[in-house]
Amino acid sequence: MEKKLKVGIIGCGGIANGKHLPALSRQNDVELVAFCDLVEQRAIDAKEKYGTSDARVYTDYKELLAKEKLDNVHVLTPNRSHSFITIDALKAGNNVMCEKPMAKTSEEAKEMVRVAKETGKILTIGYQNRYAPQNMYLHQVAQNGDLGEIYYAKAHAIRRRAVPTWGVFLNEYEQGGGPLIDIGTHALDLTLWCMNNYKPKMVVGSVYRKLADQTDQGNAWGKWDPKEFTVEDSAMGYIVMENGATINLEASWALNTLDVGEAQTTLCGTLGGADTKNGLRINKVKYDRQITETPDFNAGGAAFFEGDSGDHPEDTELRLFLNAVKGEGELVTLPEQALVVTQILEAIYESAKTGKPVYLD
Repeated sequence: MEKKLKVGIIGCGGIANGKHLPALSRQNDVELVAFCDLVEQRAIDAKEKYGTSDARVYTDYKELLAKEKLDNVHVLTPNRSHSFITIDALKAGNNVMCEKPMAKTSEEAKEMVRVAKETGKILTIGYQNRYAPQNMYLHQVAQNGDLGEIYYAKAHAIRRRAVPTWGVFLNEYEQGGGPLIDIGTHALDLTLWCMNNYKPKMVVGSVYRKLADQTDQGNAWGKWDPKEFTVEDSAMGYIVMENGATINLEASWALNTLDVGEAQTTLCGTLGGADTKNGLRINKVKYDRQITETPDFNAGGAAFFEGDSGDHPEDTELRLFLNAVKGEGELVTLPEQALVVTQILEAIYESAKTGKPVYLD
């Protein structure tokens, strides 16, 4: 019988119940043996729904790490605590999947990478949008050179009026920012991954809090409290890479626009272009005519990664992590890549604050 990986969950809130726990429950080679949350009832509820019969519940993650012998830990807490919980889990001998964004600051993210290397443990960051079928296909198209040199791109993360009103999303101290660090991070990760370009040179950013104080809100998830809205409602960044390529990043929870869409990218290359704003569209010139290709993802096709079901990107993400832990495959979402995402987001916030470009080493 195949040995099952023992998994501990730190943070049993929305992202745990909405993504990680359901994905883990669909795997045959894991067992959930420990649950931790500051609110004990959340940990109890998660244990009763997903855990083994003898799974333990904790309210102190350090106690969990000290008492449990685990293979993997999922760090699913607010952004503020991603770095130090991940570092402690790595030092305790665990492989770690940390939910995005990697950390609030680039210095925290660098330390996470350093400790992962020092301990020899596997660290990955939760960027599941890479593994949607259209995005895996686009990545293959780009890496095969079908678009040529990708020198201009857009990373789209725009909501018209969909401000999250639960948890600590509006709390700058806990999260480090608003839509930029929440959903902008997904669009940027997807864009950099498809470009295979992780060398930013210069960043200019603008951050806005223009609609947060309005009371006539029309919000998809009900009224937000303006007094608790301590983060931006939209942010834009202009990123210049070392090779001269440029990326426009746009992120909003509340913006008066009809041009909406999350975790989307537009790529422009010397041989063709592509975007995921309305399914996947690939544009190029063939036989002196402009053409547009729209791959059919309802018809099935090759699984680009082992374990790809095509239905749940979070399952593919998790499967790749588990395979890497078991020595049966290479990790795809590397912590060094997630570090670059954090560096760029931090630079956008810094540029917006100072009104000056930020140059990255």
